[in-house]
Amino acid sequence: METKAAQLSRRGFVKAMAAVSASSAFALAGCGSKRASDTGSGSGDFTITFAQGADPRGLDPAYVDDGESAQVMVQIYENLLQYEDDSCKIRPGLAESYEVSDDGLTYTFKIREGVKYHDGTDFNAQAAKESIERQLEPNRTDDMPYAAFTFGAAADGNGIESIEAPDATTLKIKLRAASSAFLANLAMCMASPIVSPTAAKNTDKPLMENPVGTGPYKFVSWTKQSDVKLERNEDYWDKDNLGKAKNIVIKIIAENASRVTALANGEVDIINNPDESMVDQIKSNGDEIYTMDGMNINYMAFNTQSELFKDKAARIAVAKAINVEEMVKSLYGDYGTYANSIMPLWMAPYDKDIEQTKYDPDAAKTELAAAGVTKIHCITYSNPRPYNGKGGTALAESIQGYLQKVGVEMTIDQFEWTSYKQTISAGNYDLCFYGWNGDNGDPDNFMNLLAADDYTMNVARWDNKEYKDLIAKGLTTPNGDARDDVYHQCEQLAAAEQVWLPISHSTNILGHKKGVEGYIFHPTAVTFLSKCTK
Repeated sequence: METKAAQLSRRGFVKAMAAVSASSAFALAGCGSKRASDTGSGSGDFTITFAQGADPRGLDPAYVDDGESAQVMVQIYENLLQYEDDSCKIRPGLAESYEVSDDGLTYTFKIREGVKYHDGTDFNAQAAKESIERQLEPNRTDDMPYAAFTFGAAADGNGIESIEAPDATTLKIKLRAASSAFLANLAMCMASPIVSPTAAKNTDKPLMENPVGTGPYKFVSWTKQSDVKLERNEDYWDKDNLGKAKNIVIKIIAENASRVTALANGEVDIINNPDESMVDQIKSNGDEIYTMDGMNINYMAFNTQSELFKDKAARIAVAKAINVEEMVKSLYGDYGTYANSIMPLWMAPYDKDIEQTKYDPDAAKTELAAAGVTKIHCITYSNPRPYNGKGGTALAESIQGYLQKVGVEMTIDQFEWTSYKQTISAGNYDLCFYGWNGDNGDPDNFMNLLAADDYTMNVARWDNKEYKDLIAKGLTTPNGDARDDVYHQCEQLAAAEQVWLPISHSTNILGHKKGVEGYIFHPTAVTFLSKCTK
């Protein structure tokens, strides 16, 4: 258990939401409107159109790790457990309750009865077992980016050892080692959503493009680079929470300015991740803005396996060339906070005293010349991200300018998001730009990125035994001061080795039409639309 001092110092999600900007109101409603359940609005024949900057990578939660995919999937799928609307506190989902053994290794879930998948098949303990098992060894494949991250790996001595469904309403999961993050992981929108086993086996209509879950909305169609269409699940098990809108359209509009125009013209009801510089324009158009402190990190990663940056001295020399605080203020203004830590500012065990490399261009010029660093190949993404509303191009060009001042030429190759993920996987870069939006409110969810063997997650391609041992220790340590200390050590080691250059923590921003209310803009940066009305 946490000590009294740790309990008092820990700033959790509910408290964090109190830090939402003064112009914003309750997280369930958006811009000070009432909850939909308070307005007397029932389910109707209207459509809610939500615009985002890129296509989903796919719609099978086992194979994707991006926010654009998650935004669609959270309308369709459900988990054994789910988060509260304004925090990452756990509440029942498809499991009505759970018990944990005294040794912290065995979890027994009571499965909800009377639930059906969108394809008409029954959800039960066996279905949940099959949904999870396809991501466990030996079924797991290399293109399941969150599987080991969420469910652990035998080689690391952690994760799920066995899973049983002794009857239709009982699911038993046994872990190899205790995990303080396990329950939170089960509520995440990646990997953990429970899919229809029948649909998962249908090779003619793969889940990546034909998702089948138990949620309040059913999949209708996906036109690439255009939109994803959903319809209300009239047979939803929770009759008190049927979707308000008959239809939901997730529209793909890559350009920030075009999304703002579409909102102004009434073509869409909600837009996500507008460029910070466009907030005033959105307001002047008569539309409204909702903001909350982001649970994220925006960073530059050194490819520690490239010839240039195998040596940490070269990584440190580049970091000395960049005035991060100045850049953050210039790029993001009031909607970005300088990141001296990988952790969000309000998440325990955030440490404001982590020592990052100080800006020193004179030293950088000397050290880069001594290391023979004269040309750097950089890759970046072109579209906006939840942690970087401007997209990666402006950020890369800012870094390019700083490096030019110290005699280093940096070439920039930019890609739209799906192609960027493929390029990251290939590993042909010296520097790349990336970020992370927290999935579950647990520090492991951030710090474990640098221990991942999957290099689409660990884009720095860093493999450090000391660090991995700390991550393993953090997972098995109960929440409290001792666990916080483990993640402090992780932060210190990552900073000393200059694996990343932390840049900023962004404010999460949505724009919406007046009268649009009831959506749930969650700290995990997805927006639940089932309660949304207009």
